[in-house]
Amino acid sequence: MTAAWKPFLARYGTALAALVLFVFFAATARNFLAAGNLLGIAKHISHIAILGIGFSIALIVAELDLSFANVCSLAAVTTGVLIHGGHGTWLAVSAGLAVGLGFGLVNGLVVTVLKVPSLIATLAVAAIANGLAFFVTDGVSVVGRWPVGFTALGRGDLFAIPALVWWMVAVAGVAVLFLKQTRNGFRLVCTGENVEAARLAGLPVRRLKVLGLLLSGGAAGVAAVLLTASLSSAAANMAGDFLLTAIAAVMLGMTMFEPGHANIPGTLVGALTIGMLGNGLVLLGAPYYVQDICLGFIIIGSVAVSASVLTRAAFDV
Repeated sequence: MTAAWKPFLARYGTALAALVLFVFFAATARNFLAAGNLLGIAKHISHIAILGIGFSIALIVAELDLSFANVCSLAAVTTGVLIHGGHGTWLAVSAGLAVGLGFGLVNGLVVTVLKVPSLIATLAVAAIANGLAFFVTDGVSVVGRWPVGFTALGRGDLFAIPALVWWMVAVAGVAVLFLKQTRNGFRLVCTGENVEAARLAGLPVRRLKVLGLLLSGGAAGVAAVLLTASLSSAAANMAGDFLLTAIAAVMLGMTMFEPGHANIPGTLVGALTIGMLGNGLVLLGAPYYVQDICLGFIIIGSVAVSASVLTRAAFDV
């Protein structure tokens, strides 16, 4: 391999591997290329991608948010209980978003004010959110015939493309614009790259770290509202299975485009790769547990590439 190819493969090698996987399933899995199936993959990974984008922003500012799945579940049951109780759609949606942002703020304050490492802080907040979700629902799922205006947020479509796909693209687009085109986005990146240098440059490091974790919580709130709308139900542990999958998408994304760094395009491609892998294996008739095994290898391999970033995010105070 020539030296000229090494930077290219380091930046795009994982994306090319995902393309090879796509071609493999297209050639071997019946109906894989059907428009309905491809849109189904994109729709299926929308919640994972949105949660992964929030996790990515926290990681960009060198913090680790392991509470997002439990916060998402709590925001979902909050939204569901209000809708089920006959309250207005906008009140329910606003409450779900507020829960996500509120817990994101709590994460940020615990990390920056109490000086608790984000690994421990967000695990503790996750336990609190989980307990509150069961308290709100008494362990019973919230179901019912809900207003069409609410369910359309997750079940509707525009130009024959599911609404969830549009929401995923919108969240990703806003995140990219924020990180690449705004002053605070640039400051978040600088803080994550070198906290001490950012502090010496006069940046408000504490506020920026709070902002990163706040946005992660906000993404959990958005995912919660869309998840509740798409399923017309809410349960205290409904987003629990998204934790490892969303983290895997982010970790896989850190091996491409900006190797070693969390980035939004990489997270999207990582989520699509995981969704495509699961869908293709199902179409090929592989046992359900094969996907979990593959997911484990993806996490191990991608974390090995970005171990230093994760260690700093987990334990820095």
